[in-house]
Amino acid sequence: MKLPPVSDMSVSMFIDKRLERIYSKVLKGSRLSKEDGICIYETHDLIGLGQIANHVRRSLHGNKAFYIYNQHLNYTNICKNRCRFCAYARDRKEKGAYAWSIEEIEKRLLERIDEPVNELHIVGGLNEDLNFEYFIDLLKTVKRIRPGATIKAFTSVEIDYLSNLAGVSLEETIQSLKNAGLEMMPGGGAEVLNSRIHEELFPRKINHERWLEIVRAVHKAGIKTNATLLYGHIETIEERVDHLITLRELQDETDGFSAFIPLAFHSGNTKLSHIPPTTAMDDLKNVAAARLMLDNFDHIKAYWVMIGEKLAQVALSFGADDLDGTIIEEKITHMAGATSAKGLTKDQMEDMITKAGFEPVERDSFYHPMN
Repeated sequence: MKLPPVSDMSVSMFIDKRLERIYSKVLKGSRLSKEDGICIYETHDLIGLGQIANHVRRSLHGNKAFYIYNQHLNYTNICKNRCRFCAYARDRKEKGAYAWSIEEIEKRLLERIDEPVNELHIVGGLNEDLNFEYFIDLLKTVKRIRPGATIKAFTSVEIDYLSNLAGVSLEETIQSLKNAGLEMMPGGGAEVLNSRIHEELFPRKINHERWLEIVRAVHKAGIKTNATLLYGHIETIEERVDHLITLRELQDETDGFSAFIPLAFHSGNTKLSHIPPTTAMDDLKNVAAARLMLDNFDHIKAYWVMIGEKLAQVALSFGADDLDGTIIEEKITHMAGATSAKGLTKDQMEDMITKAGFEPVERDSFYHPMN
């Protein structure tokens, strides 16, 4: 897509002269290459990179920054996969293991029934004690109590598991869930679309070929999804860029991705606890890389839960146009040591955006303004 100039930026302003080529491509609407992606991650000219990403971001969305009033339901942490990078999962009889009954889920929904929640984000572990009907009942219960809210539920990993659990085809599984109330899916479970990383960090989880197959089927069924990249563990720069290009190619094919979310790895309480936290440089580069490489994605999120509220504000000037939402109550990242709030109010979200110099826009799951 060719973007109109929104500033008087000049190629002579870049400290890293390699960014001149990237900026020139952006102005012409030319797609960035793998070499360009590697340059984005290698450069120390963070301000120059940010200005290019901000140019694209403002060309697409002006001064608007989106957020949603959402609630998270992490229905179980019992999981048979036990990925090395996960601090959330527990074995069935392990201390801290839980699985919410349908009655417990109903209770948690009713506790916040007076709040203007318009999206339910529902993900959990692969708990072999829960049958397929549990998930159908879960969706129907949420839709009954929150008929006006969008249900965004289940990663591709969960969809694969549910298909095996139900003993029917992937397509039939997706249709059954859709009939019960599933309207959108989050983007987790891909981590990094790479065989080496799959074998080393999450060998029991579906591989990247299966992840892509499931996402294709979900998009074909008319369900929008998000996409993610879990960065800051053992992946290389080249593997990050390959991941982005793979997502870009799939978006060319299906046009089913709504937004992309870079997810900063938190190593606390995991088998990778020796890995230090991501830096602000890396967090901002991942936002900028996403905005510049994913030219066919409308929205890039700065997920404040993982990078903190203050850096998320800065990320709005590095390519991000969405801060996700109020996120009441996130468990998965906080069990890995995240120090961000477990939820924010609508006023706090709007204050974050306004003080970063942007216009807050409350949205629904499909980026329609609420007002």
